[in-house]
Amino acid sequence: MRMVLLGAPGSGKGTQADLLKDKYACAHISTGDIFRRNLLAKTELGVKAGEFMNRGELVPDEIVIGMVKDRLRESDATGFLMDGFPRTIPQAEAFGVMLEELKTPLDAVVLLDIDEEILVGRLTNRRTCRACGKIWNLLSMKGDNLSPGCPECGGELYQRDDDAELVIRNRLKVYNDQTSPLVSWYAKTGKLYTIEASASPDETLKKIQAALG
Repeated sequence: MRMVLLGAPGSGKGTQADLLKDKYACAHISTGDIFRRNLLAKTELGVKAGEFMNRGELVPDEIVIGMVKDRLRESDATGFLMDGFPRTIPQAEAFGVMLEELKTPLDAVVLLDIDEEILVGRLTNRRTCRACGKIWNLLSMKGDNLSPGCPECGGELYQRDDDAELVIRNRLKVYNDQTSPLVSWYAKTGKLYTIEASASPDETLKKIQAALG
């Protein structure tokens, strides 16, 4: 299976990718992970990306696309779940060319569709443990789990700056401006599956599997 996961911040792309990769024996390819790997390894592309990031500038598409192409050449990526790429129509066009060159055609594009106010509620209630790094959500924590400490290790839970409401609404605006046009773009290919994803991760997974058949 070769799949792209689309959805706004907080829609559950990372969670579903982790569940789907085991079901379909695919590599979960996150652009965040790719960036970290290249930066840590100080690859040629990583060094170039670092120069832009250090200046607070967006990394150009050609560098991002180069990193993705290198990752797709690895032996475990004959099947893949793309999480966070492509983000724009130019990236999607370059991605299509890349897949043709690698002879790895795309099977499906899954859109995780959730009401924006539900997303804001999800993200503003996220808390991260300073000790173990695990992420929790106050909406799903009940009873004793509402203690100030992490249910896993007892560490301090805190709200990351990028989980503040003002920041989240700005991230959603960026998504709506730059990434949501991909929905109609991929719909024209006949490979787009829209999944209502406000339910639990397990329920959403079942919907995805039923849609894919």
